[in-house]
Amino acid sequence: MSTPALRVLLCASEIFPLAKTGGLADASAALAAALERLRVDVHLFMPAYASAIDQIVDLGPPQALPEIMGHAGGLVLTGKTPDSGVPVSLVDYPHLFRDGGGLYVDADGQERHDNPQRFAVMSHAACRFALGELNHARFDLVHCNDWHTGLLPLLLKTRSTPGSPASVFTIHNMAFQGLCPMDRLPELDLGLANDQLGRVEYYGHASFLKAGLEFADELTAVSPRYADEIQTEEFGFGLEGVMQARSDRLTGILNGIDRSIWSPSVSPWIAANFDRDHLEGKAACKRQLQRELGLVENPKAPLMIFIGRLTWQKMADVLLEALPHYLALEPDRQFALLGSGDPVLEDAFVRLASEQAGRMWVSTVYSEESAHRLHAGGDLLIHGSRFEPCGLTQLYAMQFGTIPIVRPVGGLADTVVEASPETLAAGTATGIYFAETDTEAMLAGINRAISLYRCPQVWQRLQQSAMQADFSWDRSARAYLSIYERALARIGVHGHGNR
Repeated sequence: MSTPALRVLLCASEIFPLAKTGGLADASAALAAALERLRVDVHLFMPAYASAIDQIVDLGPPQALPEIMGHAGGLVLTGKTPDSGVPVSLVDYPHLFRDGGGLYVDADGQERHDNPQRFAVMSHAACRFALGELNHARFDLVHCNDWHTGLLPLLLKTRSTPGSPASVFTIHNMAFQGLCPMDRLPELDLGLANDQLGRVEYYGHASFLKAGLEFADELTAVSPRYADEIQTEEFGFGLEGVMQARSDRLTGILNGIDRSIWSPSVSPWIAANFDRDHLEGKAACKRQLQRELGLVENPKAPLMIFIGRLTWQKMADVLLEALPHYLALEPDRQFALLGSGDPVLEDAFVRLASEQAGRMWVSTVYSEESAHRLHAGGDLLIHGSRFEPCGLTQLYAMQFGTIPIVRPVGGLADTVVEASPETLAAGTATGIYFAETDTEAMLAGINRAISLYRCPQVWQRLQQSAMQADFSWDRSARAYLSIYERALARIGVHGHGNR
């Protein structure tokens, strides 16, 4: 008789294509699909945002939730994702998740004051769902992602019964910690004993992130380098002591990319499909992109792109300072930016673009279609980061033959191979490094990349090396599966199945 499939509930605050603000959504969706290919019985869980309800398919009858933290009338809506068909359940409280605004900000663009309550309710609902309290089989393991799910490992422990699920908590970014005043802790209904309060307290606040780090059976970070970095004062954001104490449970696993979506050979949104052996299509994509963005149509002009959040972490302030120098050095240089974030930075980039007609384009409205076209038509990706847990943008760029210029921290160091004379000769180089966080260092990296771009044969070999790099989710999913088995062993379960 075959062993029943491992039942995994994967919980996240955003999952592509149902809702997305960043890489967490892409990673959650792609990992779930890869786990299914490994015959894992995986089920997704997230809030019922309006965009999620609009897109979910094969919706079944709703299941009523008991009152949670004083919130009555909650439902769980279960269906499938529209792209991969992975089962997904949405926790539906309209006043918490469908009241206008974004996933984490209100209609005025301000961080929602009730985010701790919103995601505590999600965690309570996920806990009940994982424990099989809504007329379905309980799960073997719950995979939690980032601070929004940080209370879930804690709740699974405080409500533990024989056969309760194991938990794995993945750190996507230590900088976002989900802080809540300690005097609001009782309303979150966590069942904490007094001697456990220190395991969630963070400099006078309760930290959802710290709760996940302290109570999960196993921890992962989204790259091996980042797993090491968060144990240091520079990158630990005050939680390096927790990470050091639990280092025996911490594993770095690189995020992957979904090549059924992020590949120039299949993308439906670009002017011409291409691959590493047939780069003519990339030239067509560049020509169409220059036309679309109102840039001078010049096939030899170096076109540098930026796609991401306009934040301190992503060195958007340094990029803003570097751009006038970048453009002034050679008259054919071009730049295109797709990103949003700090309103002051947004305004400054838009203003600079208006002064550089034909050479610079900026949009603060993200779309997947635009991101694909920028990757396909760009020559260089500037991806400076003060810290970077993994980064997906550089992986997408490499797939499209767009060479990343990165600061080698976290996942950037794990995924991009510096173009040294040795790696260029060996055909293993995939990008350019710059070491420091200042304008001069960034410009030096950009200028070195452009000097390689001006040598077409060298550049084409560099593009082909980047495009053949393998960052598939299948390899990462197998690594997660081994972590799941380790988490089950920690709670005394050897093997798996419906227990």
